[in-house]
Amino acid sequence: MIHATGIEAVVLYSPKIFEKAGGTSKDKLLLATVGVGLTKAVFIVIATFLLDKVGRRKLLLTSTGGMAFASTSLAIGLTMVHRFGRLVWALRLSIVSAYTFVAFFSIGLGPITWVYSSEIFPLRLRAKGASIGVAVNRIMNATVSMSFLTIMKTITMGGVFFMFAGIAVVAWWFFFFMLPETKGVPLEEIEKLFGGGDARGACDGLEIQAKRVNNKI
Repeated sequence: MIHATGIEAVVLYSPKIFEKAGGTSKDKLLLATVGVGLTKAVFIVIATFLLDKVGRRKLLLTSTGGMAFASTSLAIGLTMVHRFGRLVWALRLSIVSAYTFVAFFSIGLGPITWVYSSEIFPLRLRAKGASIGVAVNRIMNATVSMSFLTIMKTITMGGVFFMFAGIAVVAWWFFFFMLPETKGVPLEEIEKLFGGGDARGACDGLEIQAKRVNNKI
């Protein structure tokens, strides 16, 4: 779900996006692209301080909501340029929207996905679950990276970001209804939040197995 919202497209193809929005100077396009990377780095650092203060759920909902809004405004700016030619206000809207999109991603969906996925799996399945999560993430990363230009030629770049905005809305609803808050909840208790039964029993089982191994050694 992370990369399906379009973050890889914005980061990798930001020069192309700003060029489609009406940017012409190579120096300014390069500067705007550097700004995308700096925005991502700064807001990831901010997220590390907010993670345990604000909570995972609030940051995820704020992040995906902001991404949906920013992606929509970016799509509007790109669509207006596509239909009416170079417009200064549309170029500015596109640049601000791209930065806003990256900022909202970096403060929530980007870092929290890895934290949340490491917490929610039952103890006995945590390693396998995390591995599958990473694999799916990488596959989606590659899919968006390789298909972005092809989809853009089919439905225009504005259309692509309208699509990303729709995916972000679906993600917001999923997080709202399916993901409880895990801030401050011990790992052995989180399984109960997802109806996984008595997590303490799983811990006891692991402790018994560890003792057996130690005895054999």
